[in-house]
Amino acid sequence: MRSSLVAGLAVTALALSACGSSTPSSSSSSASSASSSASGASTDAAKTATSAEELGGMDKLVEAAKAEGQLNVIALPHDWANYGEIIEGFKTKYGITVNEATPDASSKEEIQAADANKGTDKAPDVFDLGTTVALESTDYFAPYKVENFDKIPTENKDPEGKWVNDYTGVMVVGYNKTLFGEITSLDQLTDAKFDGAVAVNGKPAEAGAAFNGFLLANLANGGTLDDGTKGLEYFKELKDAGTLNQTDVTKGTIESGEHGVVFDWTYNQLSYTSSLKEKGVEWATFVPDDISVVSYYNQAINKDAPHPAAARLWQEYLFSDEAQNLWLKGGASPVLAAEMKKAGTLNEEFAKNVPAVTDPQTPTADQAEKMNKFLADNWDKTIGQ
Repeated sequence: MRSSLVAGLAVTALALSACGSSTPSSSSSSASSASSSASGASTDAAKTATSAEELGGMDKLVEAAKAEGQLNVIALPHDWANYGEIIEGFKTKYGITVNEATPDASSKEEIQAADANKGTDKAPDVFDLGTTVALESTDYFAPYKVENFDKIPTENKDPEGKWVNDYTGVMVVGYNKTLFGEITSLDQLTDAKFDGAVAVNGKPAEAGAAFNGFLLANLANGGTLDDGTKGLEYFKELKDAGTLNQTDVTKGTIESGEHGVVFDWTYNQLSYTSSLKEKGVEWATFVPDDISVVSYYNQAINKDAPHPAAARLWQEYLFSDEAQNLWLKGGASPVLAAEMKKAGTLNEEFAKNVPAVTDPQTPTADQAEKMNKFLADNWDKTIGQ
């Protein structure tokens, strides 16, 4: 039986990176002091607030966030799950400046940025992290429950609200059909015509898109969620054949033709398809052996956020119907999709951007941790850096 992701797919949260494709970074204005005399009291109260109610309700939260006037985000490429439109929606709705840092940072780099900038107005206010990094970094997070917290399935959130799943996609293989013709099997990718054209989106031990691309190849070659040997052997074959390209995948490298075959999320493939169509290039996708690898990313608030009220308002916005539908528009399935469908607030037109899946597969947190260790120990020495 086939079921749509937007009909309520509930899977274990798993992803390692909040990005993997590059887009132009926007606002670079410096953040104002979070403890200015005009907003000091509200900001101080927001630092420990675990809900909008603790601040006196949404109106008070909005007032405090507007007084701060700034929000620092990191690792949010505009072409990734429609984050560009989501950021613009937040700015337009609340009149708050959004300072965007390193769109293609990995989850590990997000945490590193929090360490490097701790105590300054440059520190990230919020994170979009993979589970492996999130679960080892919970000391960095401030517990907060958005107004829609109770609607989020139990398996998709920390009970205290330290992290919450936000959106998921399906891992597929995208390719330049105009250049290569139809591809139906991973076995084809050792052909010399794919010289230096095949890539995963990032490094498997560091980036969620690459990690899950590895899982897809591993499962398609007879591996399991507990054993990545087959996947490693497969990518070694690609390397030996000269078809594997280990440079970072960006929209630009795809448009230039440097990367002609990419393992990536459905929502990123949607962006590639749209941009290449304008250039007269057909970008197609296929799913090896009908294997559906799915994975949620995770939202969290930096406990040392320089703009704690704005950070909390950002979370409220992300889990509102408006932003959840914007993720859907970008080809990602939001965590509140099932609840919104019941309530009649899900945009059915946008829902067409999300593929149906059969037997979705997602590692448990324990499986993910073990697989990530396997990759950290073996990828570089087998495939190279």
